[in-house]
Amino acid sequence: MADDTQNKESMKEAIETLEQITASNSTPKTIKKSITDLIADLNNPEYSLSVRAANTISLLDDVTQDPNMPSYVRTQLWQAVSKLESIRE
Repeated sequence: MADDTQNKESMKEAIETLEQITASNSTPKTIKKSITDLIADLNNPEYSLSVRAANTISLLDDVTQDPNMPSYVRTQLWQAVSKLESIRE
């Protein structure tokens, strides 16, 4: 159960980081929309935590390639990816 608790905490921290990005006025609208959709996917209980994390990591990789993304937002996204990568079954 310690792993499950740790996974849930990592997921919570990743979601909080993503929510901070969407709340920022300096984040471009297209990126906010993508991240908002990813947050909804992370909160969807249809799949296990590890599947949701893996899918989101893959999609975030695409989002970080956006040339309009400010560098500090990219850094925050990488922090969220790091948290999601720590989720294991």
